[in-house]
Amino acid sequence: MICLGIEGTAHSIGVGIIKDVKGSCRILSNLIKAYQPEKGGIHPREAANHHATYIADLIHDSVQTADIDFADIDLLSFSQGPGLGPCLRTAATAARALALTLEKPLMGVNHCVAHLEIGRGTVTGCTDPVLLYVSGANTQVIAFAEGKYRVFGETLDVGIGNCLDKFGRTCGLGFPCGPKIEELAKQGTHYLPLPYSIKGMDIAFSGLLTCAENYVKNRAQMEDVCYSMQETTFAMLTEVTERAMAHTEKQEILLGGGVASNRRLREMIETMARDRGAKFFVPARAVCVDNGAMIAWLGFLMYNSGLRMSIDDSVINQRFRTDMVEVTWRG
Repeated sequence: MICLGIEGTAHSIGVGIIKDVKGSCRILSNLIKAYQPEKGGIHPREAANHHATYIADLIHDSVQTADIDFADIDLLSFSQGPGLGPCLRTAATAARALALTLEKPLMGVNHCVAHLEIGRGTVTGCTDPVLLYVSGANTQVIAFAEGKYRVFGETLDVGIGNCLDKFGRTCGLGFPCGPKIEELAKQGTHYLPLPYSIKGMDIAFSGLLTCAENYVKNRAQMEDVCYSMQETTFAMLTEVTERAMAHTEKQEILLGGGVASNRRLREMIETMARDRGAKFFVPARAVCVDNGAMIAWLGFLMYNSGLRMSIDDSVINQRFRTDMVEVTWRG
């Protein structure tokens, strides 16, 4: 089966085409166009207008890159939520229009679960992991239990990606700020104390963010502030992930989301996994960031398990939580 997926939850519009090969995901194409605001963060309506401008060309180019015809597509899927309303509606409208035009079935999927499943579908040996999902708006520790993907810990305020981006914007680093902070952190030599806020299994970044911004206002070295931010936030993420692994007794850890590209975070999680005798997995960067291939793959899994969706059922859900999904494709 060949599935085309459309991702449009926030700043990126992506179109991916996948093919199921004996239960594994073969990515035929995976194209992304990212919205870059002139200043500040993401404006939902401007991002949606950006997506509407590029979606048709992305679909056409994705089909060409995959070296298939539109008639070869068996299923259309799209990111149903969570995300920014105008962006979600743009992606959903495109998917509905294409499904009706091609007379093919349609499947709306949960964006967060898609990050987990693309890892299981593309990384050899990863079968039943605890997922540390770290992106702009989302920060969750997720694992499969009793028929659903359960959230064992999450942010109580902002996602780790938004925390880093807000700090970077305040300091004039531009958007996206994560890669720039990572480079500056490599040059840091002194750790500056920051709030380490873990509440049960959940974490909070807002106090740490304010403290880091105050360091910059008081003329601390930017490299040291970035270094301290990474060390503190990533240590918090590592701690709650290890707790979830101990609770679930799982022996695999999978990273997902755009912040999973950060080498220091990978290093800390891998060290924790090795110390526990567990296996560490991280997908290719192209499927760590928001992308259409992960939406296509989850759409295939859901459809193949017997789920069906009508046009009337394809309404977006901005607050579509990970643990709201009935996982019918896993035993």
